[in-house]
Amino acid sequence: MKKMSWNSWLFVLLLSATHVSAATFSFVALGDLPYGSDETAGVKYRQLITQINALNPEFSIHVGDFKAGNAHCSDEEFERQRKHFDLFKGALIYTPGDNDWTDCGRKSNGSYDPLERLEKLRLQFFKPDSSLGQAPLPLVTQGKVMPTYSTFIENQRWQFSNTLFTTVHIVGSDNRFAPNNAEAEKELLARDQANIAWMKEAFRIAASQKLKTLVFAFQADVIRGMSRSGTWAEKTGFHASIEKTLLPLAKEFQGSILIVHGDSHNFEFDQTFMLESQVLKNVYRLEVPGAKTTGAVSVTIEEGNSIPFSVKKIIVP
Repeated sequence: MKKMSWNSWLFVLLLSATHVSAATFSFVALGDLPYGSDETAGVKYRQLITQINALNPEFSIHVGDFKAGNAHCSDEEFERQRKHFDLFKGALIYTPGDNDWTDCGRKSNGSYDPLERLEKLRLQFFKPDSSLGQAPLPLVTQGKVMPTYSTFIENQRWQFSNTLFTTVHIVGSDNRFAPNNAEAEKELLARDQANIAWMKEAFRIAASQKLKTLVFAFQADVIRGMSRSGTWAEKTGFHASIEKTLLPLAKEFQGSILIVHGDSHNFEFDQTFMLESQVLKNVYRLEVPGAKTTGAVSVTIEEGNSIPFSVKKIIVP
């Protein structure tokens, strides 16, 4: 058998590297669902899950608000939504929304203790090493790998092909920013610190592994609080985590980033994020539909492409 030359081996290695960098795969993003009674919204939501299962995505991400803002935060509601997540034939990763715990103190929500409901969420919807769904993915959990933030089991990450995915617990209603509420202020400060550490770690891992594609998923529509110059007021729930952490790191990142969120219920796919009055050309935003629209978004990632992200809506009539 003829011995291969060094140049031949180099060619094979380059082909292999090219194949890896050009990997293409799809996942589904959804959120702000279901909104309404189980007899109406629940039926359509289960139809949506059936459609998602038929697509056979690599995994699905629910970006929070698994119930409407005026629905009770009861154990029964939590159990109903947990069973919905169990209907996903693939892996399902979930990050909390404000409707799921921060708003639970409202009379319309049943006047629950928000922190008690958050602890219930952590016990019922999160595992230390894997996702939900019928074919769970192995995940890395902040609460397990960063002892300083042992409480934050909901902050998770996983790598698929050469893309790193990270969920971050940033919620709507200004991230529960309430300067006149000492308990809420203390909770936000602790969660902000955990979120900041978790995002920094994602960029550190991407740099060390030379990854060129990152995806971050959280619930809040942080664009709502952004000024025309791309800034947030210092006294806001998004100043430290978004303006002072995520966007500066994104600006320096030598690759493409997709930020997936819900909260405002309108399908959007654009490049809206700015820093220092300049659009971040490597950062894409996907806002999933929700509320009155029972839908999701199929996201295809073509690693190595100059524009690696493409999206397609999935709508239940």
